[in-house]
Amino acid sequence: MAVGVAGLLFIGPQSGFGAGARGDPASLDSGFRQMYNLDLQAAHKTFEAWQEVHPEDPLGASSNAAAYLFGEFERLHILDLDLFVQDRKLEKADQLLPDPNIKIAFEGELAKADGIAARVLAQSPSDRNALFAKTFIDGLRGMYAALVDKKKLDALDFLKTSRSNAEKLIAIDSTYYDAYLAIGIENYLLGLRSAPTRWVLRLSGAQTSKEKGIANIKITAEKGSYLAPYARLLLVIAYLRDQDQKAAKKLLADLARTFPKNRLYQAELARLRS
Repeated sequence: MAVGVAGLLFIGPQSGFGAGARGDPASLDSGFRQMYNLDLQAAHKTFEAWQEVHPEDPLGASSNAAAYLFGEFERLHILDLDLFVQDRKLEKADQLLPDPNIKIAFEGELAKADGIAARVLAQSPSDRNALFAKTFIDGLRGMYAALVDKKKLDALDFLKTSRSNAEKLIAIDSTYYDAYLAIGIENYLLGLRSAPTRWVLRLSGAQTSKEKGIANIKITAEKGSYLAPYARLLLVIAYLRDQDQKAAKKLLADLARTFPKNRLYQAELARLRS
């Protein structure tokens, strides 16, 4: 279940960062790069500045919410790979307490993004940025519910909604590669459950194919934009669970080169090489 919870997490292409970005890719890409490199103060400034120029695009506020969540994950060591590959470390993680001020800021940005997306979709139901923002917003809420608040049932509801919006977006634009991650996450997460549990989940409308999950995560990892680095991290975790250290080390080495200030990538790569 530990890596399944990790699958609730949302994160450019193998040769670079930013291909396929929507809106103002130079600025949003810069903010995401800062976030993944753990330069969180700079990421917040970038996303806030972007919102001032693009007040009617929900991606600014949802991206800033992601930076708050990513920072909280780093502080609580939630993203440590050992945490999701070895269940015995979960007890130690549970001793760390979330920051209520971060939660307020996080939820405030999500509420702002949700309101903007709703207004846009009311006028243009096929708006790609707004549909992706809805996918992203519910994904972020699912992450917080599962990994910080420890509310697994709430997280699963957000997961299904996120996947549903992703499917709508992909039907409109099959090249919006970041959206495939939501489909991949639900399938991989729930595909790790026992056969009887998967059967019950399918009755509720959930998708539970581990293979479909990996395939969709790979699409984002190889072709995505804002969420591709995180998709690669999810693949690392999946490879480690399957005892494929060679594939895991290859992806981690790429992440470590691209984001040299992220202590997680450096530490986990060193551990795998030892």
